[in-house]
Amino acid sequence: MSGSGGLGLAEALERAASALREHARAIRPANGDPAQLLEALGPEAGAQVLAWLLANEPPDGEELAEAWVEDEEGGIAALRRIDAESLPKPARKALRKVLHRLRSRGVELPTAAPAAVVAKLPPIEDTLSAALVSPVDPRGTRAVYLVEPHPSGGARMFELMLDAERGVLGLEVYQAGRSQVRRFLRDIARNERFPAVEAPRESVQALVARAASAQPADRPLPRGFAEWRGHVAGAPEPARTPGELAAEALGAESTPERVRRAVELVRSREVGPWPPPGEVLQDLANRLAENAQGKIIVAGPVRRQQVARILDEAVESVYAGPQAGRMASCFREAAYVLWKTGREEDARAALAAAQAFEAGPEAWAPLARATLEVALAPVLERLDREMAGDEENSRLVKA
Repeated sequence: MSGSGGLGLAEALERAASALREHARAIRPANGDPAQLLEALGPEAGAQVLAWLLANEPPDGEELAEAWVEDEEGGIAALRRIDAESLPKPARKALRKVLHRLRSRGVELPTAAPAAVVAKLPPIEDTLSAALVSPVDPRGTRAVYLVEPHPSGGARMFELMLDAERGVLGLEVYQAGRSQVRRFLRDIARNERFPAVEAPRESVQALVARAASAQPADRPLPRGFAEWRGHVAGAPEPARTPGELAAEALGAESTPERVRRAVELVRSREVGPWPPPGEVLQDLANRLAENAQGKIIVAGPVRRQQVARILDEAVESVYAGPQAGRMASCFREAAYVLWKTGREEDARAALAAAQAFEAGPEAWAPLARATLEVALAPVLERLDREMAGDEENSRLVKA
């Protein structure tokens, strides 16, 4: 088996690590070495990574497959798990070349292999119809894309910005050629920080309709929304949003372990924090600053207790009412993207967090505290430095 891969393969595997986050810890340490990669992944996960490369980076996928066929156990086992029919045409061609050489050595592969999970785009080459959703960004905003055939040829594409609190923020309508649409969707699906994923059209329309129905009275719907409402929000009843589809498929049981994992996802900034409205956050930041600048000098540990008390009080007040519902919606919709990018356990954790925010303060308190601390991180870090400095000065005076 080949001892190392080329620079192109290493770069392609880094892109695969960004797209297939659940396998990133195995992909990155291998540094592009096919043997180390296969050993770290095993046949099943290896099939998923190889299928992704074949679908998205065919030359590099072919290079990896060529290296893996030299491993008569793990490599060939990975190849057996790939369903060629689920791959785009260039990927099928690359895979056929490798399999032909393998069969010429007398190795037979089953004609109907179990399908590996492949991150691929909807088949717009034939239908010119697609629907994709982006992750929910740290502020609670996300993009959705709907593509349909244009009567005069090519495609019509709708790009909408949705927010759990502010409703439909924007609508853009584009007419583009077939190749332009394919290229654009491929780029947004490969975006390293916020990769869009495919969703059923009626689910995306339901998501848009839900956002429009909650549009604040002081924020009119975007210009042109009424004209295109049937195209972007015309889902038949009772259509479910992508997050609701995830909850139905994975279950939404909220266990302590899953809530703890959701807290970790917030603290690591992989999801959230989806802070409360700016004026609420600013008021809380001011209260923390005023406490730090009090005329009465108190010991560092006491000041830390005061900061903790302010945050505990904010958890109880800020998340009572609509904010808890907004957080539940954000976590549920985040779960869909986690699910579709292969992070099923993290998706279950996000669904558990959604259920916690619907259950009441006792259930959502640790999650709310985490989101506030992440949203207020610059303020809290500055206060912590100031308190550490005061404690050091106090020790010097005593000395």
